[in-house]
Amino acid sequence: MRGASGVNALMRPWLRLSLRRRGPATFPSRGSARCASSLSSQTQRPRLIDNTQPCKVPNSNTSLREWQQQTRHISAGGKAGVTLEPRAAAIQARIAAIPLDRYRNFCIVAHIDHGKSTLSDRLLEHTGTIVAGDGNKQVLDKLDVERERGITVKAQTCTMIHRHKGLDYLLHLVDTPGHVDFRAEVTRSYASCGGALLLVDASQGVQAQTVANFYLAFAQGLALVPVVNKIDLPTADVDRALAQLEEVFELDVSMAVKVSAKTGLGVGEILPAVIEHMPAPVGDASKPLRMLLVDSWYDTFKGVVLLVRVFDGTVKQGDKVVSFATGKEYFVGEVGIQYPGPVPQRTLRAGQVGYVYFNPGMKKIQDSKIGDTFTTVGSEDVVEPYPGFEEPKPMVFVAAFPTDQSDYHKLADSIGQLVLNDRSITLQKDHSDALGAGWRLGFLGSLHCSVFQDRLRQEHGADIIITEPAVPTKIVYSDGKEVLVTNPAEFPDNNDMRMRTSKVFEPYVSATITLPDEYIGRVMEICEAARGEQKSVEYFHATQVILKYDLPASSLVDDLFGKLKGASKGYATLDYEDAGWRQSDLVKLNLLVNKAPVDAIARVVHSSQVIRLGRAWVTKFKQHVDRQMFGTYWCVRRVVV
Repeated sequence: MRGASGVNALMRPWLRLSLRRRGPATFPSRGSARCASSLSSQTQRPRLIDNTQPCKVPNSNTSLREWQQQTRHISAGGKAGVTLEPRAAAIQARIAAIPLDRYRNFCIVAHIDHGKSTLSDRLLEHTGTIVAGDGNKQVLDKLDVERERGITVKAQTCTMIHRHKGLDYLLHLVDTPGHVDFRAEVTRSYASCGGALLLVDASQGVQAQTVANFYLAFAQGLALVPVVNKIDLPTADVDRALAQLEEVFELDVSMAVKVSAKTGLGVGEILPAVIEHMPAPVGDASKPLRMLLVDSWYDTFKGVVLLVRVFDGTVKQGDKVVSFATGKEYFVGEVGIQYPGPVPQRTLRAGQVGYVYFNPGMKKIQDSKIGDTFTTVGSEDVVEPYPGFEEPKPMVFVAAFPTDQSDYHKLADSIGQLVLNDRSITLQKDHSDALGAGWRLGFLGSLHCSVFQDRLRQEHGADIIITEPAVPTKIVYSDGKEVLVTNPAEFPDNNDMRMRTSKVFEPYVSATITLPDEYIGRVMEICEAARGEQKSVEYFHATQVILKYDLPASSLVDDLFGKLKGASKGYATLDYEDAGWRQSDLVKLNLLVNKAPVDAIARVVHSSQVIRLGRAWVTKFKQHVDRQMFGTYWCVRRVVV
């Protein structure tokens, strides 16, 4: 009886499907038994790649035996051992029918909080990649901290299939971060794209990172389609935004698309504009494989997963490929696309962007050199590697210590896992007499550091003590020896005889600040107080100004952005890039407790800021520390105050 009831239970879904003859049948919705879990020992169980899409069978008249035969045929197709689920096989077949001239690779770039992720959600809904619904918010953002803060930290990709004028087009979308700390993500994204949507908030207009992203895209030769977002807001000024795009960037605003990503208004006009104004990728599937590594992340079970752009040739499971950067050889374990979750495919062709992982897997994230070129073994002499990318350099350094030293090893594992998926973080062991064993961490900026701390707390439940951020300094001694100091406690004291003939340098940045002209006086005062050097003042609209300053990088970690926001009532925006080293009068500032320096609080500052910072330290220390039988001092150049 148990066997009979089991058969009846298995056949019941198919009886329901055979009775319902109205179009394609679907399996039960999410939350119930998906895809008839145990139809028979010979039936391949469909694996749900994207829970937002139901698995489908060919039609309501399909019998169980016919469906089994079709599934076995799909699984046996192609290379032996390559099996695809029915949904993945259907996507593979549809992509295989699309020629290269109907591919489009593009990204969305904009200033932070101009609506990139929301627009990505609407595009995924419009193409049917995900089911439309109120729950689709930041679908491509994978991290909890991204959803919590409403920002994009990691560039995310997705493949879409769009039907235009009766033809299928294969679209590859990259949603990029908007904050300047993550500009390296934007630069890498451009390498996989042929065009970009330049998104502008109708209520804010052109802002600092809009300008920076435009020049990056222009230098890469990308085709740009202007998009004005948030046209539904009461404060929206579409005409002003279009005028700024035309005056500042000399773009043809006649092809600009006006949308509201929140409501979906006008979103249907974007993809036709992408197809009409952006070029198809160039490549030849018959040539030897030439594959560019765009990004990578670490998976506990698969090892390092690579995001690649295939320029020439094809790559499939079982191929043996070699890295030009390391010379190591690997067997391809699986290839696929993000749709928006990972969907395995039999092959990736020239022009496509997808993921690859190896079997056995790549164990070290350091072996995946971003910008590396891969080709099949034996084709190294005929394939020219790409020049690669410039690795981002840390701009801000902090010391991190566990709140309880007994948690050191647990915290070390947690930090190690986060660093695996963020190659821009530098990590080395550190020690403090006051706080014990810890680490010295390098970040791209203050927001990058804050996001790392949030991820450590949310994903691993770990709390750490973070010292005040500091920028590196460079010392050039009289004998020509150069020393880079990232820990202020290691900066030589001023009674060191070698410091009398040495030169000290600090990093500078070229800052671009956009703001309404009514706040220009206050903003200039802040920049001058931060030892900035004015380079230019440009009026790009009747009421908008672009200020360009060379500023010491230390001013960025001293809450320069917050001061600019406060002085301009939130309207000022800031973008910056590295401007090299400059000689400066820097000294080491120590806090002395009972005449002994506290190394974790030491800072390297400009001599003009010593008095102000020293008095602030002692005042704050007196407020928060119980009175003891010893004094508290700050000192510099061995002068105690």
